[in-house]
Amino acid sequence: MTVVGVAYLVVLGLLAVYGLHRAHLVYLYLRHRARDTAGPTRRFTEPPIVTVQLPLYNERYVSERLIDAVARLRWPVDRLEIQVLDDSTDETSAICARKVADLRERGFDAKHLQRPGRAGFKAGALEHGLASARGELLLVFDADFVPGPDVLERAVDLFTDERVAMVQLRWDHLNRSYSLLTATQALLLDAHFVVEHGARFRSGRFFNFSGTAGLWRKAAIVDAGGWQHDTLTEDMDLSYRAQLRGWRFVFLEDSTVPAELPVEMSAFKSQQFRWAKGQMQVARKLLPAVLASDLPLRVKLEAFFHLTNNVAYALLLLVCVLALPNLWAWRAPAVVDGPLFAGASLAMAVFYALSQRGVAGGPLHALVRLPCVMALCAGLAVNQARAVVEALVGRESDFVRTPKHGVVARRQRWANLDYRGARSLTSVAEILLFGYCLVAAALAAAVGHWLTVPFLVIFSLGFGYVGALSWWQTR
Repeated sequence: MTVVGVAYLVVLGLLAVYGLHRAHLVYLYLRHRARDTAGPTRRFTEPPIVTVQLPLYNERYVSERLIDAVARLRWPVDRLEIQVLDDSTDETSAICARKVADLRERGFDAKHLQRPGRAGFKAGALEHGLASARGELLLVFDADFVPGPDVLERAVDLFTDERVAMVQLRWDHLNRSYSLLTATQALLLDAHFVVEHGARFRSGRFFNFSGTAGLWRKAAIVDAGGWQHDTLTEDMDLSYRAQLRGWRFVFLEDSTVPAELPVEMSAFKSQQFRWAKGQMQVARKLLPAVLASDLPLRVKLEAFFHLTNNVAYALLLLVCVLALPNLWAWRAPAVVDGPLFAGASLAMAVFYALSQRGVAGGPLHALVRLPCVMALCAGLAVNQARAVVEALVGRESDFVRTPKHGVVARRQRWANLDYRGARSLTSVAEILLFGYCLVAAALAAAVGHWLTVPFLVIFSLGFGYVGALSWWQTR
């Protein structure tokens, strides 16, 4: 066995550990899914005051849609405050000012709050709004969401339990069927919310506020130290600090709020980069405190895998890079990597199939889409591995928001709109890895490692799809 072979097996083994963690989440979800832990024990005698916070930055295509949706919330007008937290530098500010003036004429307590700068980005805007918010509960929506009128009615009474800090509603998708990219994203997010959030919440593990479509108790935010902007995922940071303080979080799986998915590959990659880097930053910041706490071991272990799960992308990238020299130098790994890849695929199939109950197409839809999910995840490996490394070495970067275009129907086009995803050189590496993995697949076939060939082909297609689409769309 060569040094390359040993390195390959070590990396593959570590990747398998994260695969087993996904299987464990499936087990937790199935074991606890019948457990009813979300229902309110009683109801408020008088509706609490709620402040709706809408953090916006250059959202000309969707800001009006969001504000109109919030104005339709079924809640007493005298118990509702609307804060438009507007950091925009384009005509979004004029749109927001006009909509807020209209709401005030209709009797709403609506405020258009603008800061002199964008310090702290989204976290800074939320903290700025928190200082003057009159609501004891805070409902947060990003620009791409369209909440239904009954959102507050579904969630507010859960706060009669004084231990509850946050109630998270499940995301749904306005443009799930727009393209292959949005359909695959929808499947990824469905599994994240239904299986991951569901398993963690119902089994008593930590889970996080997802940045939007959630209702917070103001006192819990203050108690946990407020919104902080030393990570790119202020939502996860605050979530872990609050739960370390003993606050309880609730996930409403059956209550959905639709939102717009990114239609541009570069926008999707910048979103995923921000989430991955921010998650690792939170791991550096808070994981030592979690592990040193008196929390049960099962909670600590889940927190470790939750906060470090993007390391799996870096491991996957290493597996792809080592595959070719490993096949060339040591030609007996198929008895190891073939079954591991197959086992990981089975775990992924169950993971995504479970999330599609009640969705058009059902579990069969997830199984049909599974190769697309695997390819997209593989194609993101360069982007996500870069995010992990930057977080680990402490490299700072700005909060890059995800462009929203108001694109829902297939006939709509976005290429002529002003907002675009950030360009990145990762597309060059992705295109090179497309060819590299194809060569590795050909070598695997030549030496008879047939179990490995399909996975190398899928990895190759994923790198090619992500890299080529990024390069083409940005031009």
